[in-house]
Amino acid sequence: MYVHGDNLYQKETHRTKYIDEISKRYLKEIREKYDAWKAANESLDGPYAEATPEDEEIIKERVKLFNEYKDFVDQQHYAEKFDSRSNLHSSILEEFIYYLFKDIAKSYNAEAIVGKSHAFKDLFINPESYEDMTTEPNIKVEIKDHDFIIGVGIDAEMKVKGSDKVETHTLEVAAVAIECKTYLDKTMLEGSSVAAEQLKSRNPNAKYIVVSEWLKLSEQVNLQKYKVDQIYILRKQKNTDREYRYAETYVKNAIQEDAVLHLFNTVRIHLTTKWEGSISHGIERGYLL
Repeated sequence: MYVHGDNLYQKETHRTKYIDEISKRYLKEIREKYDAWKAANESLDGPYAEATPEDEEIIKERVKLFNEYKDFVDQQHYAEKFDSRSNLHSSILEEFIYYLFKDIAKSYNAEAIVGKSHAFKDLFINPESYEDMTTEPNIKVEIKDHDFIIGVGIDAEMKVKGSDKVETHTLEVAAVAIECKTYLDKTMLEGSSVAAEQLKSRNPNAKYIVVSEWLKLSEQVNLQKYKVDQIYILRKQKNTDREYRYAETYVKNAIQEDAVLHLFNTVRIHLTTKWEGSISHGIERGYLL
């Protein structure tokens, strides 16, 4: 759930890295701001599955808190001390996405999965021999790490007819998967498209969404050929290399409220409407897809 907080804790407790005085001081400063950011988000309730007049203001407040904290951690001296490989900065967006959606899935099931997940990708039968096949299922479950999902855990028991051996598997199944990026380039988009296709091959009703702060795509890229359902660029801004973001002439857009509101409503509509995809439902309309 608290992806950024866990990242920060790992740095604070690392035995060999970040043990110099400057690192310790910077981590202490960030910790103070993080604890305040987390507490402020935890004190906000909603939005939930059922829309209310207060939803927009709640989301705007979460965006405001995100901008304030992200701007603090994105200061040049922190960025130079903790580079992109440390994931300190990138994990802030992942935790923001958790705060944004933390209450909506719980409207249905207190045990719903909301956050980073080793989600179900595929399963296959892999016995060592026919004899082995006749005694136990030998099910192998393939998983895929996702930055964030809203989904459920499905406990499945499987056994071969005539045998007493039972295999138990818990499948984390996504209704919505969200990939979080600091910036989105073509290679990343291609990877997300493959992941989306794999997800939907076993769970056709799932939605796969990419959320990024900046965009690094040219006009020559044809977005229609990719399998993702939506792409959000929260700053509505093209990517600039990190060193240029600290130039006096550079203007960094804030995370935009309307983009986040659209993201939230897209997910909520998907979670709160019927997924009518049957042949019988389609033939009543006269069109199947």
